[in-house]
Amino acid sequence: MKQFKLCMLIIATLLCALLCALVSRPAFAESSDSKRIVMVLSGYGQPEQQAPGYEFDEFAKAYLVFQAHGIAVDIASPLGGKVEADKYDATKAYNQQVLNDAAIMAKLNHSLSTAQLKAADYNAIFIVGGKGAMFDLPKDTALQQLISDIYQQQGTVAAVCHGPAALVNVKLADGSYLVANKAVNSFTNEEEHLFGKKWLAQFDFMLQDKLTARGGRFEHSPMMLSHVAVDNRLITGQNPTSTVATAMALVTSMGITPLPMAPHQDDATLTLVAELLNGNITAQQVLSADATQYQLELLGMYGYYYLNTASTAQAWQHALTLMQAGQTAINNTALDMAIAKTQLKLNDKAAARATLQQILAAKPDFAAATALLADL
Repeated sequence: MKQFKLCMLIIATLLCALLCALVSRPAFAESSDSKRIVMVLSGYGQPEQQAPGYEFDEFAKAYLVFQAHGIAVDIASPLGGKVEADKYDATKAYNQQVLNDAAIMAKLNHSLSTAQLKAADYNAIFIVGGKGAMFDLPKDTALQQLISDIYQQQGTVAAVCHGPAALVNVKLADGSYLVANKAVNSFTNEEEHLFGKKWLAQFDFMLQDKLTARGGRFEHSPMMLSHVAVDNRLITGQNPTSTVATAMALVTSMGITPLPMAPHQDDATLTLVAELLNGNITAQQVLSADATQYQLELLGMYGYYYLNTASTAQAWQHALTLMQAGQTAINNTALDMAIAKTQLKLNDKAAARATLQQILAAKPDFAAATALLADL
């Protein structure tokens, strides 16, 4: 009996030691098939938008991709702790899904500091965008070293929108910049001037210009349309619309077969825009877009902003098509006036007159419409 008890004690001791050893190992090393990444967010944001933070939409979309592929995720920021997002729509389905995930929200509210991370614990790094990334990520030397180490240990480095700001000062062991002689992209100068005016004057640099100055081969698509630059294990996405594609490219780079994922409604809408601008679909197909699959308001607003960059008859026509697709859903006089002025640019006075009369039927005292109609 004593021998039996002694054997049981020895077995229990061995099991305990084995358990402790397993717990102490890096999480991604528990299995040769397991993968772990770290998502890095700006910690610059302040409540009430007193200072810009990270983009929750980008975080949510990317995290859901990683979760769907069974990838373990840690969350980090330059100083650690709670990080502040820029204003976002919490009712969007993908944001709701993440907000209801207690485990990831706990990590988000208690982010790790970049200084405490070890590259050996991760297969890849994904850097989320948001204007805040322009302020603290380029100055975080611990993050720069982490990015360099992950890349040089054959891991993948991915960043989206303003996230590539974290890459501009990263150097490799040979002293060269990480982005040098590689295809890269980010939020473009054009997108900054159209959508980033609030904080633009406080930036230390324009991200497109800095990546180019560091030797990157900058590439991009039209404003706010998805574009992902993949150069071996460096992956950069242009804007929020590029988030899912950037995350999926990272999944592929890690040797994981990507799963089919239904597009989010906003991403599907901007894909429709890209198809129109590329000549792959007709204006009629856009004008008959199903409101259950697409955000018609987004189509209209894209056309309104696209008009600011349009300089050819074809571009004006594309802008007009998109504005008209969202006209009823938006129901805004400024958009209606833009439609009328674009119709005039295209020498369609009859259509412009009809649009102006429609405006005045709803707002008889609208002086701008009255004056433009009189000129006809």
